[in-house]
Amino acid sequence: MSKTTYSDADYQLDISDETCPMTFVRAKLLIERMQPGETAGLRLQGAEPLDNVPRSIRDYGHEILSMLGEAPDTAEDGIHLLVFQKKH
Repeated sequence: MSKTTYSDADYQLDISDETCPMTFVRAKLLIERMQPGETAGLRLQGAEPLDNVPRSIRDYGHEILSMLGEAPDTAEDGIHLLVFQKKH
């Protein structure tokens, strides 16, 4: 069974204080350390990272498992939790 919550992910990375392009640079460095099948949870904040990071993760062939707080009015303090699985 795939882990789908931020707290259950194999890795957690808070990039909520980062701005693009550093948000995906930090996420990419994490992906490079991960093994296929492992999961990671990212804490994101801001419109640009929220748009760019999930898209880039998909473009690299990995799977987004969940995204909590996608609507601005549901995210606590503007923080969004993204969980993805490394595919290759």
